Amino acid sequence: MQVTRDLFNDVMVPNYNPSAVIPVRGEGSRVWDQNDNEFIDFAGGIAVNCLGHCHPALVNALKEQGEKIWHLSNVMTNEPALRLAQKMVEATFADKVYFANSGAEANEAALKLARRFALDVHGEEKSQIIAFNKGFHGRTFFTVTVGGQAAYSDGFGPKPGDIMHCDYNDIAAFEALISDKTCAVMMEPLQGEGGIISPTDEFAKKVRELCTKHNALLIFDEVQTGVGRTGDLYAYEGLGVVPDILTTAKALGGGFPIGAMITRTAIAEHLKIGTHGSTYGGNPLACAVAEAAFDTVNTPDVLNGVKEREQLFRDGLNAINEKYNVFSEVRGKGLLIGAVLNDKFEGRARDFLVASANNGLMNLVAGMNVIRFTPSLVIPFEDIKEGLARFEKAVSDVVNG
Repeated sequence: MQVTRDLFNDVMVPNYNPSAVIPVRGEGSRVWDQNDNEFIDFAGGIAVNCLGHCHPALVNALKEQGEKIWHLSNVMTNEPALRLAQKMVEATFADKVYFANSGAEANEAALKLARRFALDVHGEEKSQIIAFNKGFHGRTFFTVTVGGQAAYSDGFGPKPGDIMHCDYNDIAAFEALISDKTCAVMMEPLQGEGGIISPTDEFAKKVRELCTKHNALLIFDEVQTGVGRTGDLYAYEGLGVVPDILTTAKALGGGFPIGAMITRTAIAEHLKIGTHGSTYGGNPLACAVAEAAFDTVNTPDVLNGVKEREQLFRDGLNAINEKYNVFSEVRGKGLLIGAVLNDKFEGRARDFLVASANNGLMNLVAGMNVIRFTPSLVIPFEDIKEGLARFEKAVSDVVNG
């Protein structure tokens, strides 16, 4: 059967609009399409492919586990899930792990746990959830409502209630909103979809302080920032702020679907038997691959290498900007980087995305004004240099349009 982009229109629900390029194979940070055109991957499947494409450690884990056991219901546990959970507990603040299939499901579990904890410990009046404008927490109805972008949650009927939002990094607004009725605060330790916005140290610490004061659980959504993306295993370490609940996905499986929620024992015990579940959560295949990804990333060489690569990106993007004057700033942390378009090119991020693809480069946008880069954490230095050269050609094409 011949597979073309037109087939998508015939057989797929039209909620996506993929490009005409159909990748068929990848190795490291290089990808080839059906016509054998080569691309350098600065997108990483939106911060998912933390070790690039077909990393040997992940391929071997998948092959080995694929010849053992693929799936069990949660009536039974399995060795890969328990090994991965043990390693996550040893490497973080947490005592307990819950596995899911995706970041949205991990966030759904975190929000349900927070509500259940508040109900059990404090009573039914303590149900308010606070999140932040421009935040993104997934596409289930609960998580998309908590996410601070109404465009994603409007149009589906009545939304889950008692959810409030304020601006990220606005201490006064947050302080005015939180109260003893707040059961949880959900925040990204660096906003991704909202434009690659880092919290100030003061803001992050104040959120933690006020959550403690009002007995509200602090949930860090580290779906995009976790597993080495910022140069720490999890971004909370770099902020010096410890959450009560943390969610992780994307890079956790290095490309294989898996998510997790981690927390402390006193909180976890409120998800008693039967209160929540997931058919594929803790799947042996997923956990075996994730264990290999976790082991590979959680090393000084890889985590320190993220910081080295960040500097290469910043230097390269700043050099391009000196020549073409298209960015107002380059922001982010580690290998979650945003190049913010200046007033002259406002709203044209997609033009740069298309031009990049035309020049053999895969990157992303974060809204209409930010070009986003989330490559492999181990992308070779020469691929960064070559990718930036291709990006410069794309910028030139847009500027000289």
